[in-house]
Amino acid sequence: MQHDLLNDALVALRHADRDGKPSVEIAPTSTLIAEVLRLFREHHYIEEFTFVPTGRGGKYDVRLARRINSCGVIKPRLSVAHDRLERYESRFLPAQDFGILVLSTNRGVVSHQQAREMKIGGRLLAYVY
Repeated sequence: MQHDLLNDALVALRHADRDGKPSVEIAPTSTLIAEVLRLFREHHYIEEFTFVPTGRGGKYDVRLARRINSCGVIKPRLSVAHDRLERYESRFLPAQDFGILVLSTNRGVVSHQQAREMKIGGRLLAYVY
């Protein structure tokens, strides 16, 4: 029984990238997974992803860019203000300006750099570097 779809998706991405696979299928799907994948694509951690309807909820086919060293979810989903992001950067990312934190805000799913520019806080969802 799966409890955290985002965690399962990120583990599949990390393992496929580590094993040198060119692509990976992620199922089951959710809109949160789609938003996180969109953010990974914008920051060039993956090349492309497409939704494939299967009749049972669908799946995502993700082409990997072989740039993921590590990625994962942040549990518990901590609430953080925009001026406190640096503390969590040092906790979850290996160096400054290396990797991204994924936040869920009232303006959608954004990276920590975008949240800092918009001066909004949110809940920490995941990290990738």
